[in-house]
Amino acid sequence: MKVYISGCTSGQAIYQVTDVTNPEDSKKLVQYAKENFGKIDAIFLNAGIMPSSPLSALHVEEWENMVDINFKGVLNGLAAVLPEFTAQKSGHVITTSSVAGLKAYPNGGVYGATKWAVRELMEVLRMESAQEGTHIRTATIYPAAINTELLNTITDKEAAEGMTALYEQYGISPEAIARIVAFALEQPEDVNVSEFTVGPTTQPW
Repeated sequence: MKVYISGCTSGQAIYQVTDVTNPEDSKKLVQYAKENFGKIDAIFLNAGIMPSSPLSALHVEEWENMVDINFKGVLNGLAAVLPEFTAQKSGHVITTSSVAGLKAYPNGGVYGATKWAVRELMEVLRMESAQEGTHIRTATIYPAAINTELLNTITDKEAAEGMTALYEQYGISPEAIARIVAFALEQPEDVNVSEFTVGPTTQPW
């Protein structure tokens, strides 16, 4: 995102703490942005957790948390911003899925399911926007090993050890994702680049 922001000669950055599992929080965030900037051009729905474990471990509470944050959180953000984008007939919805949303792997059953769900949601949003003439653009990002705090959400010892080893070997800076977001935002209004798979050059996935 630095690349995108560096071209701006002026501007204002604000924030608001938001619980993405709470629909009202998402609505308040959208309203806060609208009050400060007049309109909303884009939303990046990026919140997520990855408490990987074998299904047989029955970490049911973690499953529920992943569904609430990784998928329902995206739904809440979309529900909050969609009326604005529809009314103004423009807007850009960017989401973070995962390579786990493209390919299954052991210990990633529920995490991957939430990311597959995001993929489906965004593709349907793109199609319906085109049909309805609302001009809402979409971009779904499928990251591989990106060095973020996701590993801190894994409580299963063996799964944590395996993922930590993978990230230590292959992990790259999250700035790679920021550059993709900037690229998507910089496209002309009549261009929609809907999917990006992003990861280390050395990682075979």
